[in-house]
Amino acid sequence: MILALLIFLFPLAYSPGPGNAFFAAIGASKGVRAAVPSLVGYHVATLVVTAAIGLGMGVTVLEHPLFAKVLSVVGSLYVSWLAVTFLRTGPSEGDAAVGAAPSGRQRIGFRAGALVLLLNPKAYYIIAVMFTQFLRAPADPATVLVITVVFTLNNLIAFLSWTLGSRALTVLFRGERSKRWLDRLFATALIGVAVWMALPLFS
Repeated sequence: MILALLIFLFPLAYSPGPGNAFFAAIGASKGVRAAVPSLVGYHVATLVVTAAIGLGMGVTVLEHPLFAKVLSVVGSLYVSWLAVTFLRTGPSEGDAAVGAAPSGRQRIGFRAGALVLLLNPKAYYIIAVMFTQFLRAPADPATVLVITVVFTLNNLIAFLSWTLGSRALTVLFRGERSKRWLDRLFATALIGVAVWMALPLFS
């Protein structure tokens, strides 16, 4: 089952998407160490939400389309705000300097990572579809736990890969002008994520 699950999840986790764009932007702009709190926040939220849906709880979004639309609005606005934040803070001075947020700059940490997951109704649908494929009724808590852990770890590895890859781009393009263009590129990607999250409003 685990191999089949990983094959199912591979294109979802490693292809460009909201989580990948978010962590790539952090990696490029602020460094890998700066992305760790957001990675932890996102995946703690993933564990909780995935387990809840697998056990038959936490499916409010699936049962009430209006709630999904509200989440879409809030999530889209929040990610748009994050995109503006990336442009305003500018690039970090390197991984060694990102342990604390520079004075007057917005730090994107644990809470931001968790909110990117929690405010994305499409994530709930993806998790629900996964369980319909790999979980047979009645829900076995042990199986739910295995699926939840595999799903979360697979996402973590994928997002960390995108974070490292985007950081490598800043090594290749060391000039200040190049860094600013990279910041703009990833901020634009986040705006694209915000639009993607708002799509349920028009369905």
